Formats: sequence, structure tokens, C-alpha cells
Amino acid sequence: MEMTSIQNPWHNEAHNSAQAQAQPPVLLLRGLLRESRHWLNFPNELANTLQRPVLSLDLPGCGALHQQRSASTVPALRAQLQAQWQLRYPEYQQKNVDVVAISMGGMLALDWAFAAPSQIKSLTLINSSSAGLSPLWQRFKPQNYLNVLQALVTTSHQREQLIWQMTVNSPINPQILAKWQQWAKECPVTRANALRQLWAASRFRISAIPSCPIQILSSVQDPLVSSACSQALADKLQAPIFSHATAGHDLPLEDSEWLVSKISEFLSSIDG
Repeated sequence: MEMTSIQNPWHNEAHNSAQAQAQPPVLLLRGLLRESRHWLNFPNELANTLQRPVLSLDLPGCGALHQQRSASTVPALRAQLQAQWQLRYPEYQQKNVDVVAISMGGMLALDWAFAAPSQIKSLTLINSSSAGLSPLWQRFKPQNYLNVLQALVTTSHQREQLIWQMTVNSPINPQILAKWQQWAKECPVTRANALRQLWAASRFRISAIPSCPIQILSSVQDPLVSSACSQALADKLQAPIFSHATAGHDLPLEDSEWLVSKISEFLSSIDG
């Protein structure tokens, strides 16, 4: 298992060369309470492999947008992301994008593909889920209920330790945890925004099957979300699924090399 090194550009935009910038972009979407910087060096690794721009967005209420109000439904959150996409990246509006999304980010990506299919070229969904396909106790393992309650009432410093316990199987990396804690101090997620995002994720349901190519990536040992949720998504979406044997929920952190290889293989296969 290879732990990602720490290089943390504020927006985690990896463009590399002028030649890469001319290629269709890849867009990264994070999940609950996370921001673009939590991808760590993964955007640079992916951009170097693909030779394409790799971009990211923060949800309102998180990261650079931490002072904004999060919507409380996935469609409304997705609409906020779409507006941000148009505002921040006007140069890419004529290109459809390959989306790589983790956890609740996968729900937002699916809803985006339903709402604006011409904007989405493909989806890679990592450790995501949907109500109606999987029960609550699989979408959110009961062993984490107390930790979540504690995370909502404790200090940001302690909350990030709890999030590590719920999302990462590797021993705590003090350098990475210190970064998480610093970001939480710089860009705090309010309790109200956290609850809105939790409520939105809990109610998300797949309403249709997107027409774009989709692959599902799952962590068998995910301590937060059962891998059965990814299998249910794969069955519903008729999509291939690939499983990592040891990583936790935060797969980009624990084995970015494996993740880059799966994304590269997938995008090569659909680009022909």
C-alpha cells in the first residue's frame, strides 16, 4: 500500500504542459466535509500519467467556499457545483469532462450526468452509494455512528482524527493529519453545513442510468461504507467494478498509484 506524499496546491489544479491543457479535462469531486486539498498530490500524479488537465471543485461550505451555505439536497448541491464550474473554468465549457468522484462526490457526479449529459463524458465512482439500492447500515456502517456524533460536537483538531479513524486503514500519518487539522482551522465546515450535506447524501437515490461510460472502484476493507454498496451500484448501472483489497474509504490517500492506473486504463478504453 503506497501512501500519497504531501504536495498541496490550494486548488489542486494540475495542468502540466500547454499540450496537456489542449486535452479534455478530468474533474475531481470530493465528498462530505472534504475539500480540494484533501486529494493531496493525486491530481498531479493523474495529470502526469494522462497528460491532461486535472481540475477540482469545492462544495459550498467547504474549502475555499467554507463561508457559503451548502444546499441540503444532492440536486441543489450539484447545481451549485455546475455554477461554480462555469464561473471558474470558462475555457473548458465547450468540452465534456471525465469525472472522478469519491463518496458523496459520486452521488453529485451521477446527478450531474442525469441533469446535463452533454457535459459529462465518463464517470469513475469511488466508494459511493445510493438509497434504494443499499440499506442505511451498509451506506453508513453502525460502528461509525458515535464517531460522527462526536465529530459534530468536538473541536476541529479532534474531528480530523476521528475522520482518519473512519476513512483510513493505514496508521495515522502525523504529517498528513497535521495538514488536515490546519485546513480545518483555515476553512472550518460549520455544523449546519455538515448536517445539510449529511442529509443530502442520506436521501440520494439513482433515478436513471446515465448514458456515459461508468466504472466503479471499491475498497473491500472500507470502514465507513460497505463495499456491497459499490457492488449494488455496479449492478444497477451495468458498470464494471474493480476492488482494492486493503485500502479504506479514502482510496486516493492510501493507494494513489493503483487508482491512477485504473483511471488511466478506463479512459484509454473509452477513448479508443
